[in-house]
Formats: sequence, structure tokens, C-alpha cells
Amino acid sequence: MFSTKNLSPRQLAAFTAVILSVPIAIGIFLFTFDWRVGIGSLALVFAGSYGLIIFTLEKFIYRKIKLIYKLIYQTKATKKEEVYFKYILPQKSIDEVREDVEAWGERRNKEIEMLQKNEAYRKEFLQNLAHEIKTPIFAIQGYVDTLLGGAMEEEVIRKKFLENTAKNVDRLVNLVNDLDEISRLESGEQLLYKQNFIIQDLIREIYDSLSIKIQEKNIKTTIKKGCEAPITVFADKEKIKQVLINLVGNATKYGKPGGTIVASVYKTDEKHVLVEIGDDGIGIEEEHLNRIFERFYRTDAARSRDKGGTGLGLAICKHIIEAHGQSIHVRSAPGVGTTIGFSLEAKRDNA
Repeated sequence: MFSTKNLSPRQLAAFTAVILSVPIAIGIFLFTFDWRVGIGSLALVFAGSYGLIIFTLEKFIYRKIKLIYKLIYQTKATKKEEVYFKYILPQKSIDEVREDVEAWGERRNKEIEMLQKNEAYRKEFLQNLAHEIKTPIFAIQGYVDTLLGGAMEEEVIRKKFLENTAKNVDRLVNLVNDLDEISRLESGEQLLYKQNFIIQDLIREIYDSLSIKIQEKNIKTTIKKGCEAPITVFADKEKIKQVLINLVGNATKYGKPGGTIVASVYKTDEKHVLVEIGDDGIGIEEEHLNRIFERFYRTDAARSRDKGGTGLGLAICKHIIEAHGQSIHVRSAPGVGTTIGFSLEAKRDNA
């Protein structure tokens, strides 16, 4: 069945002109019985109708549509856009124009939603940052005021307060360093020095470097059975070391005493390697999993502030892995444990 739904303005004008001119021409022919007059009237009425309809569409409808398009682009039209407005747009049907506007509206709605989410995230980030900075500053202020208020004379109290002050200064320094690290990673200023190295050797090195904290909780560290065979990756070794220190450190903090930390390494294909660090600790509620890589985000139970740290470790891990062009993920269940994994590029022969 014939439909005018997707006709361009010129096609619509021609179709309408035919509908007008044919009955008129037939009427004139029946009145005069002269086929030349009938054909002439058909041509004349068709041309007049077509020209009038096109003029109306161009003057009163598509001029408004062009204005809408220019408002959508919100800029002075470039030469390319002017060509589009002059030659391509008039060939579009009203339905195609409507689809363009609807698509633009949908894009704008998504942009607005993203801006709203970013604004909410910015506010939350600033609140968390203020809290993280105020906590050690107020602690330092309290210790200093107490010492200046007379506690300086008591050696035991003086030493204890100075030690606590030093700890809070270290916390501030770590916070500033972590923020600086994230800023450089986000801006792309942090260059990566990639090389081939065996990932299992680096994992064992991290286990050794954190052995004192791990032994304090009597946690056993292993590489999963079947994953011991050396696998070479191509990455920035120092940056991946930083990632593994964060992940093993977290697994130690939130792992259960007497539990286990297991590292797994898999070659997923010829170009990628998957590394996972898992614990059997307290785990994370499902509603928090999508946000644990955000700066300063902590869950009420699994990532509470009394565990220490700046709250930026996982955010830094995410930025480092993404700077490598790879991805990081988490699996967790309360009471079962948490596994965080990330992908790396496999060995390069020409590196």
C-alpha cells in the first residue's frame, strides 16, 4: 500500500500537485473535449501547485526546521553544515527530521543525567576529602594544644602525643601523595615504562614484603594450584607492583584471621593475562560493588575508616590498570570473601 510517511518535501509537493492537477485537467477536458487544452491545463496546474507547495514548505516550514537544527547545534553553522541545511535537509522527510530531533533530545537527556551524576559525585568527593583532611588535622591540633597546655612536662605523655602527631602527619602526607598520584594518572602525565616480567615472581615479592602484617593475622598466602607455571606479562612493573600491594594489603586488612589469600594467574588468550587476588574475609555487600573503585568510597562494614588508609587505594589501582588499556573487576559476597582481578597484556616478543 502506498504511503506518504517517508516522502521528502519535493516528493510530497509533487504528489500533492498531481492530486490537484489531474482532476482539474480531467474536468477541463470533459468541458472542452480538447485533449491539448487538457494536457496544457494539467501541466499548468501541476507546475503552479508544485511551485506554490514547495515555496510554502521552504518559506514557512523548513526555514523553521533549519532554525531548530541550528539551535540544536548551538553554534554558527560551518560551511559543511550550511551545505547540509541547503541540500541534504530539504531532501529529508518530516519523519526523518522528527527522528533526528528525538535522537538529539535523547542525547541531551543522557548528557544531563551524566552531568547530574557527576555533580552528585563531585559533592560527595569534596565532602569525603574534607573529612579525610579534617580528621588528622584536628587530631594534630588536639595533641599540640594539649602539649602546649602543660602536658609537655610529662615525658610519657609528651612522647605518646608526639608519636600520635607524627602518625597523623604521615596520614596527611600519604593522602596528598595519593591525590597527586591520581591527578597525574587522570591527566595522562604518569608515563608507563613497560617491560616483560613474570607476574608470579612479582606476586611472591609482594607476599614477602607484606609478610609481617600477613603473619600478624596468621593468614596463609598462596598461588592457586595450576597457576604456578611462569606467565610473562608486558606492563609497567613498578605500577603493577603498586596495584598488587594495594590488593594484597586490602586482602590482609579485611581477611579473617587464620584465613587465606590466593593469587590466580590465567592466560585468557594469546594477548591477555588475567590476575586475581582473592581472600576469604568479610566480603562486600552487592550494592557497594559498583562503587568500591571510587575515590574515598568505603562501605559501612567492609571498608570502614578504622582499618586505616586514605580510601584512595582501589581508585589508584583502577587508574593504573586503565592506563595500561586494561580492565579491573570485583567479585564478592558477605561472609565468603572478595576477589579482585585485572587483565594485563601478555608477553611481547619484540619488547
